[in-house]
Amino acid sequence: MKAISYRAYGGPDVLEYGDVRDPKVGPDSVLVKVRAAALNPVDHKCREGYLDAVLDAVFPVIPAWDVAGVVVQPGAAAPEFAVGDEVIGYVREDFLSRGTLAEYVAAPVRTLARKPRNLTFEEAAGLPLAGLTAYQVITKALSVTDGDVVLVHAAAGGVGTFAVQLARHAGARVIGTASERNHAYLRDLGAEPVVYGDGLGERVRALAPEGVDAAFDTIGGDTLKLSADLLAPGGRLASIADGSVIALGGQYCFVRPDAADLTRLTELVEQDVLTAHVQETFPLERAADAFRVLEEGRTRGKIVVRVDWAEEGGQ
Repeated sequence: MKAISYRAYGGPDVLEYGDVRDPKVGPDSVLVKVRAAALNPVDHKCREGYLDAVLDAVFPVIPAWDVAGVVVQPGAAAPEFAVGDEVIGYVREDFLSRGTLAEYVAAPVRTLARKPRNLTFEEAAGLPLAGLTAYQVITKALSVTDGDVVLVHAAAGGVGTFAVQLARHAGARVIGTASERNHAYLRDLGAEPVVYGDGLGERVRALAPEGVDAAFDTIGGDTLKLSADLLAPGGRLASIADGSVIALGGQYCFVRPDAADLTRLTELVEQDVLTAHVQETFPLERAADAFRVLEEGRTRGKIVVRVDWAEEGGQ
């Protein structure tokens, strides 16, 4: 099968497009014909070797964990899905090797859920990792509820977009940090935008003089420390970017594959609670260019790689 892979850590230039061996389908997995795969910042961090201390790399590595596609072969112990089922997945294992930037991926059923009927494959591919991250932080780590004031950093990004919508659905008031070009986008999502940079703390305090009830840090460093300072008494803090959040009394969150959570996200999309925004799509053979756009750090929503199948008219 055709895939994108890399044989050593490095920048986008280490990515190769070509033939790799077909995946084997284990008992608890299904073979998914990939229609689209979304990129996330963690994907280029893995490629650059930043997660080498916790994830073994079995080269060549096929990158990416997000997928939307169609089941073509269930495993022997995988009755949850049948041939022809349209699925989405956050297909992360405990090592790097069998990613989703390929024509096919063997996906453990614990990583999959039914694809939302009202999304295209490209839109649906952007839901799993970013949506699960936002869902697990907003609903579990921060326990956002009606009446809370919630601060979301990088609110126009992949995770931030879903975090804003989930917090608003819970009845919270949301303050979102973003560059000025994304402020109208955030207002459409229901957030109150504030611009990054010097004076951010004062701008947030002007909107929430008594502090925020919950803060979702996606950046780390000084932004994390500022978030802690902006909390109201008893406020909750979570970060997906900086483990020092624990020393500040908050929670460090690394998203986990969870079929039940992913199914809940599908339901919320079909109820029009969540929308998915795709900034740009690239064909599989241009995945390196997709990574270059992602790594500029200015993404609104998601960057998606599609797999064009000739027998399906390239749809």
